[in-house]
Amino acid sequence: MKIPVIRQLFQNTTPEQLETTLEVLEAFCEFRGISEHEVDVAGEMITNICGALEVHQMVSDGAAEKDALNAFGQKVMGSIDR
Repeated sequence: MKIPVIRQLFQNTTPEQLETTLEVLEAFCEFRGISEHEVDVAGEMITNICGALEVHQMVSDGAAEKDALNAFGQKVMGSIDR
């Protein structure tokens, strides 16, 4: 997870575009011939896309962009610390 990447995705793509990309990446990960490295890269991209989708939701619920990004980062870091 990289907050600058999530910010960039949030600012430059719609939730619909992110959902479509997410579906493609998930399908890609199911192919038999891809390497573990490729799955890891796709997984990192999926994580960032899901983060951007969550930030979109928080902003549509009334949060400021900066607050939504910080809240998402804290949520993820909190789940890692457990």
